[in-house]
Amino acid sequence: MNPAFRRQIAVWLFICSSLVFATLVVGGVTRLTHSGLSIVEWQPLIGALPPLSHADWLEVFEKYKLTPEFQQVNHRMTLDEFKGIFWWEYFHRVLGRTIGLVFFLPFLYFLLRGRVERPLVPKLAGIFLLGGLQGAMGWYMVKSGLVDDPRVSQYRLTAHLSLAFLIFVAMIWVALGLLAERGGRMVNGTVLGLRRFGFWLTLLVLYMVVTGGFVAGIRAGKAYNTFPLMNGHVVPPEIWLPELGWLNLFNNMATVQFDHRLGAWLLAFLVPWFWLRLQRSAASARAKLSGHVLLLALAAQIALGIATLLTFVPEPVIALAAAHQGGAMLLLGILLWVNHELRVAPMQRGF
Repeated sequence: MNPAFRRQIAVWLFICSSLVFATLVVGGVTRLTHSGLSIVEWQPLIGALPPLSHADWLEVFEKYKLTPEFQQVNHRMTLDEFKGIFWWEYFHRVLGRTIGLVFFLPFLYFLLRGRVERPLVPKLAGIFLLGGLQGAMGWYMVKSGLVDDPRVSQYRLTAHLSLAFLIFVAMIWVALGLLAERGGRMVNGTVLGLRRFGFWLTLLVLYMVVTGGFVAGIRAGKAYNTFPLMNGHVVPPEIWLPELGWLNLFNNMATVQFDHRLGAWLLAFLVPWFWLRLQRSAASARAKLSGHVLLLALAAQIALGIATLLTFVPEPVIALAAAHQGGAMLLLGILLWVNHELRVAPMQRGF
């Protein structure tokens, strides 16, 4: 592929990934402000326009009044208050549609102009299909809160969140690959070991994303608002309730929050170790620079997590909680950069 075309496609993918990041943050605020159930219909095409008149607003509000959330929680809500939660969910959906257009139209352009090499086509098509699946999963999640219990399923919320991260990972990884130098160089055993280390760190961050989804889904952040101990315990005594069995992993606030904290503690020890090994290795200067950025990003993310936890009572500080969710995606993106830099390292003599 022409190097200029490679750069164009990479820049386009980075723009798309930044929109995924923005959608994640807005989605986090939507959840934190309890706005996600304000739009009770899924209209991918004709639903792009908001209510334009007072009559339109009354019609949308009347539909919301039929939901369990209004009847059980927000029965005193006024129309103006409803507009506040409506706009968060509306902008979240608009951003999702925008990503679809910003991805599909340039993809079609690059494809028709012959600027996409054949092995890249299924990768980009796969990302587009993931985006469509994400939209469907978002509505599937919302539907779970429009029945008897005015809360979305923690399983569907976690699936929706995980898909967003998966799309982000795919976009960033493909873009980095397009910008990489062609023709790999030989690497020594130390750098190969760092590659494996970086891969497992990536899986650990993804584990944090999944456990964070369950923390949000069952609102486990409202319990154990102390640090470093959980209400005076390293392991809270109610971490395993016999009547729940293996469902403790998903339904028990103590277990879910403990699992999330455990991942944070592991990252707090493993990333500095990884950073130290990276700085002492024969990796490239850019790889070592990415390691510095990774260490700083982890410190910021852990600080945001602790601050979010300590200020969660009775309700979260929305800016902190949204920043913590966005910080997870930034941390993952930086870790992908580190992993990519380790794929090509200076050749070692005698290897």
